[in-house]
Amino acid sequence: MTTAGVSTTERTIPLSVPVLQGNEWTYLKECLDTGWVSTVGPFVDRFEQEIAAYLGVSHAVATSSGTAALHIALKVAGVQEGDEVLVSDLTFIAPVNAIRYCGAHPVFIDADPNTWQMDVEKAARFLRDRCEPRRPRGDATEEYRNTKTGRRVRAILPVHILGLACDMQFIMERLAKQYHLRVVADAAEAMGVLYWHRHIAAWGHVVALSFNGNKIITAGGGGMVVMSNQPVTARYARFLTTQAKDDGPEYIHREVGYNYRLTNLQAAVGLAQLEQLEGFIQRKRSIAAFYEKALRDVSELTLMPTPAHTEPTFWLYTVLLKPGTSVPARQAFIERLRAQGIEARPLWHPIHRLPPYQDCEAFEIEHADDLYARAVSLPSSVNLSDADLQRCAAAVREALRP
Repeated sequence: MTTAGVSTTERTIPLSVPVLQGNEWTYLKECLDTGWVSTVGPFVDRFEQEIAAYLGVSHAVATSSGTAALHIALKVAGVQEGDEVLVSDLTFIAPVNAIRYCGAHPVFIDADPNTWQMDVEKAARFLRDRCEPRRPRGDATEEYRNTKTGRRVRAILPVHILGLACDMQFIMERLAKQYHLRVVADAAEAMGVLYWHRHIAAWGHVVALSFNGNKIITAGGGGMVVMSNQPVTARYARFLTTQAKDDGPEYIHREVGYNYRLTNLQAAVGLAQLEQLEGFIQRKRSIAAFYEKALRDVSELTLMPTPAHTEPTFWLYTVLLKPGTSVPARQAFIERLRAQGIEARPLWHPIHRLPPYQDCEAFEIEHADDLYARAVSLPSSVNLSDADLQRCAAAVREALRP
C-alpha cells in the first residue's frame, strides 16, 4: 500500500539528524547530579579545551549559538559601525546578520562555479578596482575604502559551505596582507575539514563554529569562537560573552556585553559528540563516496566538487541539476523526492536578493543564482544504512524521469 507515492511500510529518510550514541546521557546525568546546568560548569571548560586541542588552535570561547560566535568574532576582529565586510553571497543568512549586528555593511561576493565557495578572484578584483588606500592621520597602517561609498573595508568573511573549504591561502596571503583586512571565517558547516593538512578552523584571524542540531556534531545548539596566538583577543571575546562584567564580586560592566555563553548541559552533549567526531567524519566521507559511485553515470547531474588542497567532510552531500534548470523545476524535483519519502532541500537564496539586503553592494554576482536554482542537498545523516543510501539514489534517478 502506498500514500502519495510513499510505501506506508517505509519511513521517511531525513536530511540530516543528530546521532546521540556516545556518552551524552552519562555526561548530562553528571550535570543534573551536581547541579551544574547553567553557563558555568566543568563541561564548558572541558569542551573549550578539547575543541582547541582538536583544531590545533590556542583559544576557544564557547557561545550560545553559531550566530553569537559570528557576532563576537566580528567584534573582537575590530569591525565597527560603518565598516564594510566582504562576505559570501551563497550562504545561510547568519554571518550576514552578524555583520549588521555590528552596524557594518555587507558587500556580497559571488560563488565560484567550480568549488561553490566564495570566488576569491572576484574578491581580489573588488579590492583592486573598487577600493583605494588611505592613511588615517597619525596611523602608520593603510586602510582601504570603497570608492563608491567611502566606507572602510575592514574584514572579509568567507563561509565554508557544505563541508568544503574556501581558498584560505589566497585569502590570507593575498587579500588580508595586501589590503590590511581581518579574516573572520565561518566554519559552521566545516568542522573536521582539512585544508593543506590543517583543520580549516585554524585558518583565519578569528573563526566561528556552530553546534546546531544538524551539524556534524551537535550540542543541541551553541557555537565557538576560536583563534590562535591572540590571548588578549580571546580574553576580550570571553569578556563580551559574559555581559562584559569585570572579574570580582562587584557588578562592574565597562561596555555593552552579551549573554552569549554556552550552558554546561549543552557543553556536556558537545563533548560527548566530539569524542565521536572522527567516526562521524569517516561515515560522511563514505556516504559521499556512495553517492558518487551510484550517481556518476547520471548525465543530468553534476556531483559535489572537492576544492584543491581540501579533505572535505561533505556535511550535506549536494548535487546540481542540469544547466538551465529553473527554480520551479528544482522545486518540483525536490517534491518528487519527498513523495518517495526522501527529504531534500535547496541551497540558500542568494542573500543579496533578500529584502533586508537588497540595497547592499553585490559585486559581479553571476553564479550564486545559478547554483541556488540547480542545487539539491540529499540525506546525509551519519546513521544512514547502505540500504537507505540505495533507496535515496534510486529515488533521485526516479525523480529525474520526465
